[in-house]
Amino acid sequence: MKETLLLLLKEADGFLSGAEIGRQLGISRTAVWKYIRALRQDGYQVEAVTNKGYHLVQGQDILTAESVHAASRAAVMGKQLVVLDTVDSTNNVLRQLAEEGAEEGTTVIALKQEAGRGRRGRTWVSEKGAGLFLSVLFRPSILPMETSALTLMCGLSVAKTLRQMGFDAWIKWPNDVKIGEKKVCGILTEMSAEMERVHYVIAGIGVNVNHRQFPEELQDIATSLYLETGQTWEKAVLAGHLLGWIETYYQAYLSGGFTAIQEEYSKLCETIGQELMVLSKTPFFAKGVEVCADGALLVEKDDGTREKMVSGEVSIRRKVLGADNGKNSVGSSQL
Repeated sequence: MKETLLLLLKEADGFLSGAEIGRQLGISRTAVWKYIRALRQDGYQVEAVTNKGYHLVQGQDILTAESVHAASRAAVMGKQLVVLDTVDSTNNVLRQLAEEGAEEGTTVIALKQEAGRGRRGRTWVSEKGAGLFLSVLFRPSILPMETSALTLMCGLSVAKTLRQMGFDAWIKWPNDVKIGEKKVCGILTEMSAEMERVHYVIAGIGVNVNHRQFPEELQDIATSLYLETGQTWEKAVLAGHLLGWIETYYQAYLSGGFTAIQEEYSKLCETIGQELMVLSKTPFFAKGVEVCADGALLVEKDDGTREKMVSGEVSIRRKVLGADNGKNSVGSSQL
């Protein structure tokens, strides 16, 4: 009901009286006031004027199922869409729905995550209302070993979405999305499978949208759309565009495997051609050569030998100013 009221206020041409809102929603004026108060507690600016009614201050970031659908061209991804206030993690909520038989494309979005997770068990900063926290359900007929390509597909979808919005976004293999030198999006993919059968795959996507600051330990490596531009962005529009790109690339993947999107992914993968530190069990330096047809990263070591990285992390070696008479030395930073 709160989401329906929010959409009603957004589409209204001027003020709406409490009586008119109650008539359209089939609730009492007392209930109208209760939901207006709930919207304000969520951070929405709703003006109330005697004898005129209620008015939603325009230009606000309104995130509802209806506002996401209005911005999306997808037919399957997000068709079943659940928008929640606060959850432990959107992946956890969607996993339960998947176990209960939710159809492919079912999407969960939350305003806040209290236990958001990144790769390798890291915490994902989930400030309420600042980021887009979204999980999408896939039910592909593929082998478990092939699901890693879905993570790359989601990274490409995010990068294309941000580029559509005017950002110079790039992918750091396998699935981090960056603007400049800083990370703006992380993706965590989880699956339920047997030896030769995938039950479902869940892709959790976290985009830093309207964060105005980060903890001190993240300020040098994380950014947001707001910090890049100085303006707020509508998460519903971002989510709608993203679901459209996910559907486009997922359909291509189902038709032709990762090779169907390999070229587009490679064009936006900043890891190719870079000097890298490969953070494996025994770290080593290498150069990124290409992203292979199976989604693996081919690297060339300093001795000329080549190796395919199926998993793990890479860090781009940056030129830094050394203390040795001002000469350039090679350093590395985890981005």
